[in-house]
Amino acid sequence: MKHRLAEESVLFISIIKWVVLATCVGLIVGLATAGFLRSLAWSTSLAHRWSGTIYLLPLALSVSSLLVKWFAPEAEGHGTEKVIEAIHRRAGRIKAAVVPVKVVVTVLTLALGGSAGKEGPCAQIGGGLSSLFADLLRFSDQDRKKLVICGISAGFASVFGAPIAGSIFGVEVLFVGTILYDVLLPSFIAGVTSFQVAKALRVEYFHHNLSFTPVFSEAFFLKVMLAGIFFGLCSMLLIEILKAGEWLSRRLRIWMPLKGLLGGAAMLALALLFSRDYLGLGLETIESCLRGNASPWYAFLLKPVFTSLTLNFGGSGGIVTPIFFVGATSGTLFATLLHQNVPTFAAIGTTSLLAGAANTPIAASILTVELFGPAVAPYAAVACVISFLMTGHRSVYPSQILSMRKSASIDVEIGREVDQIEARFKGREKSLTGQLLRAAKYALSHVRPPKA
Repeated sequence: MKHRLAEESVLFISIIKWVVLATCVGLIVGLATAGFLRSLAWSTSLAHRWSGTIYLLPLALSVSSLLVKWFAPEAEGHGTEKVIEAIHRRAGRIKAAVVPVKVVVTVLTLALGGSAGKEGPCAQIGGGLSSLFADLLRFSDQDRKKLVICGISAGFASVFGAPIAGSIFGVEVLFVGTILYDVLLPSFIAGVTSFQVAKALRVEYFHHNLSFTPVFSEAFFLKVMLAGIFFGLCSMLLIEILKAGEWLSRRLRIWMPLKGLLGGAAMLALALLFSRDYLGLGLETIESCLRGNASPWYAFLLKPVFTSLTLNFGGSGGIVTPIFFVGATSGTLFATLLHQNVPTFAAIGTTSLLAGAANTPIAASILTVELFGPAVAPYAAVACVISFLMTGHRSVYPSQILSMRKSASIDVEIGREVDQIEARFKGREKSLTGQLLRAAKYALSHVRPPKA
């Protein structure tokens, strides 16, 4: 009886502890996120008053790279990846200088046309402030990691107005195939608190409830599954384009600010050749697709190119908003080709791309409900899981730890970071994949060349 009372007492104290700490993190991150979003909205509005702002893009990337190099190298690229890296490699330690530098360079990049998102900086701001909070309280490494994860959840929840999906995202994004249940309670509290604080400060959010309610049929369900495969391939392509930009940037062994000038010039040329719609956040295009309007068929291919140039050539920002852009435009293309309802598949594509590219199918499925309403959620959940599987063992967050194999016929090393693994096919006698491959080899070996 004494042991049971002791156990319940410890658990009760632990719950109270994390309720208080997570609430504090939510308040801090909510205030910081609201300030960042207000600053971004004001600077973007100011920049758009002059049509020639686009010509300052090369300079913006160059100056951004200088600020990052001088004051906080950890603020480079998209923020969520750096927070994941800090949690896995440094027990969540993030330098305090990262927060102000990330805010400044992200506002500079996005206001002047850089193609990136706003959730990564919010995650890094949340993680950085949580790490500083943990240092002030002299927490252990384990508790610091928990607080930083709460910071990710709070940042994601407050930037997109999705408290449940944001809370799940923070505990799902660290590992591929594992959710950290021990951080679930504080993550939820931090996410909900941060969202409510930002909402109270009149941060405006995008929510688009679909008016179309699909009638269930086998044919429509098959099309949804086919869409999941298509979105998984689009996720894979997005990741490879980002990697190609990183490879190209490393091959150019020149001063980073010069890389910024080159990358910005390339983006400027592409924008003048195609459209300015691929610059900045791209929210107008996403909203247009969700309203059922057409987009160029190649839009889902061009946006990753712009984003890769931005993030790999000196710019700063997040990656989720570009993922939404690719998802909405690829969903529009899919619906147009199959003569389906465009808003429905644009919405499904928006979250399915996130599930595949970030390896977060649960958070993406819940995000569908929060952004688009419950009617489309069952179909989006199926597409999200299929997209997650189809993307393979790759991610827009290379520091994610692999905790599962997406197929028993693929040999990968569990427990390593995604960018350090190499997937190999592992034939099994009784597997369907192995039997199909052996049948194909047998057929090819018995094909006789036509007689001359």
